[in-house]
Amino acid sequence: MAQDQFLFWNFLAPPGLLLKTGFDDARLNRLSCSPPIRSRAAEEGSFEIPWWGIPLVLIVLYVCLFSGLGAIGLVGPDEPRYAAIARAMAETHDWITPRLWGTPWFEKPVLYYWAAGIAMKIFGVSEFAARLPSAMAGLLAVVAVAWTALRAYGLGAAWYSLLMLPTSVAMIGFSRAAGPDMLFAGLLTAAMAVAVEMLQTQRPSAFQRIAFGFFLGAAVLAKGPAAVILAGGATLVWAAISRKWLAPFRFLHPLVVAVFCATALPWYVLCALRNPDFLRVFIWQHNFERYATPIFEHRQPVWFYGYILLLAVLPWIAFFFGALFRAAVRLKQRAAIESVDLFFVCWAVFPILFFTLSQSKLPSYILPAIPPLFLLLGRWVSESIVFSTKAVIRALDFTAVAILIVLVTPMCEGVGDLRETFRLDPFLLTVFVIFLFGIAILSLNFKRRASAAFLAFTLMVPSIVEFSNVLILPQIDMQISARHPAKILIDDGVSAKSLSLYEIPRAWEYGLDYYMNRRLPAWNEGTNEPDWILGGIPIPIRTELVYYKTKGSPWSTEFTPISRFLYRGILFPFLYRKK
Repeated sequence: MAQDQFLFWNFLAPPGLLLKTGFDDARLNRLSCSPPIRSRAAEEGSFEIPWWGIPLVLIVLYVCLFSGLGAIGLVGPDEPRYAAIARAMAETHDWITPRLWGTPWFEKPVLYYWAAGIAMKIFGVSEFAARLPSAMAGLLAVVAVAWTALRAYGLGAAWYSLLMLPTSVAMIGFSRAAGPDMLFAGLLTAAMAVAVEMLQTQRPSAFQRIAFGFFLGAAVLAKGPAAVILAGGATLVWAAISRKWLAPFRFLHPLVVAVFCATALPWYVLCALRNPDFLRVFIWQHNFERYATPIFEHRQPVWFYGYILLLAVLPWIAFFFGALFRAAVRLKQRAAIESVDLFFVCWAVFPILFFTLSQSKLPSYILPAIPPLFLLLGRWVSESIVFSTKAVIRALDFTAVAILIVLVTPMCEGVGDLRETFRLDPFLLTVFVIFLFGIAILSLNFKRRASAAFLAFTLMVPSIVEFSNVLILPQIDMQISARHPAKILIDDGVSAKSLSLYEIPRAWEYGLDYYMNRRLPAWNEGTNEPDWILGGIPIPIRTELVYYKTKGSPWSTEFTPISRFLYRGILFPFLYRKK
């Protein structure tokens, strides 16, 4: 067995097999005993991927990361703000100072605004353009994890990581969000993937040093100094546990530092020169104070990231617990921990521990921990399929049974409604498809066909995503996004210049600002007299309104709602105008 070799692609595979690895076909690189991390790819044995494997992966990546980016309007307070800043950059050609409706906005660095602004100039202003940078960053994270798994563990771990990571809730959700979170996680994943390469070689090459410095610097441009803290913290913890004290100095090579500074620092310097408050607002307020104090009211309990992590790894939660159980057994048996395994564990665990100590907690903070976690899960599945098939079958059985139990009630209710209305609800159709997948997975497991059941489970996720894009998201778009209400306003002849808001929820306020392409002022009695008022609650009719009428303004003592956004459960139903 070639213990000192990596496995790599074998393009001379026999007909019917696209990729293949074996004990004697690793030809990538010879390692001496000095690298801090030893690859285990040469120990993989034989693993084969059929000819249809690549089309399958491409379909999964497209559907889970790119399909339906515009199926729903921008939601929440963050997406409209980030997209508005990017649009302003594209329109004003000021690529240095982020501005929200003309006011400098230093909550996040500039990389997302650059990427989304360029996408808007190429594809036009749309939800697709606003979310495309996150989708591309998700693809970068998946490719980086698959490459790292290939180099560290072999083709099997790379194959399963390539299928599992993009089908996780965390990747599907954040790859479709118009914001810097996925961009940050993707670039940091790429930097850590290069770091693994640098630790697996006797002497890192100039290309590796340049790549590491560039990706880490770009991650700092995406979300700030947290990139250095997470990458450096994980590496230092690994070095301390493994007692490889000199290994981290590989990342302080002058070429690494030079490329990092050339990538990250120019914008920070220019922005600080143009905006004297930039360093105080961004570095101090939005980084140190955000971490050390609950200034932004993101308080959460210490166990917050426990259940966020479980939600993030869905639908692979049973596999997650299976891998944890296997790790606990190995620790109990005092089995030797490989240096490469330990590095990936530190990479995954450090962001969770670091942000658990933070006074401000948001789900997106631990997104950088998800890629290495699925790298380890891919390795566990690849080993279990060969040496402990029962573990994979149990995980699939548990997941399929859980799906059937959860869906049986909505299935019964939906069938009852179908008998009464003779109308097939899109949600019911999606539930029915998932139910069929659950039955198929159980059937294949019963026949002990674990690989086929795993593929069926993998295909279930893009099927759900595509059904949601086509059938479900257009139905709920008008309930959770301001895109449809803004269209109604425009169709009713409402001008953004003469529209004010009254008691509108914060998320809808930013969404309406974006889609009306103007900062909409709040209406207060006695301060402004707009032609239109959009209210989240009925406007109180008080004697002060008569004052406007006596001043010559044609207000009625009872405003007349001319368009009620109550068609599909819209959150705010009251639109008023002058008589």
